[in-house]
Amino acid sequence: MESGGVNGVTDIGGGGTGVDISSSFVSEWTLSVSQRYQHLLDKSTPHVLRRWISFGGIAIIYLIRVYFIEGFYIISYGLGIYILNLLIAFLSPQVDPEIQELVDGPTLPTRGSDEFRPFVRRLPEFKFWYSITKAFCIAFVMTFFSVFDVPVFWPILLFYWIMLFFLTMKRQILHMIKYKYVPFSLGKQGFKLQSSIGL
Repeated sequence: MESGGVNGVTDIGGGGTGVDISSSFVSEWTLSVSQRYQHLLDKSTPHVLRRWISFGGIAIIYLIRVYFIEGFYIISYGLGIYILNLLIAFLSPQVDPEIQELVDGPTLPTRGSDEFRPFVRRLPEFKFWYSITKAFCIAFVMTFFSVFDVPVFWPILLFYWIMLFFLTMKRQILHMIKYKYVPFSLGKQGFKLQSSIGL
């Protein structure tokens, strides 16, 4: 004889439904936490200066920790490479002008009535801030695990990173000069030009 449960599930000693209840509780709790976290991120979006000040505090805490424990240089090197990749994406246009020129031809304004188009980044400012802050937090947590403290001669890593930084930035600056774009927009310049020529 079967003891009927909900939807035909037999409950013998509470063994079957206990797992379902706990897993649904965990999934609901995870969903609630992720929604609150996303809400905080959404609220912080317009506060650019405060976000970058908070990042500066996190970065200083990480640097102080690495300085005083005199280790985890390989983590700092990996963090530096990641930051360099983020910086290049932040300074690059969403559509590479070199590829666009090959496909569509020149896209610069040809007459005074063309609308000014602001610079659109491949990596938006908020995502840049979020990624770099998250990277510093992960690196900070990693400094509490001795398995990541690989002994290396840190001046060589520092020298190699500096060389990589200068070579990468030189290539990026030459790309900016060649395609005549500036990675910072300061407003609708097209309207000022139109008003000055009487349109």
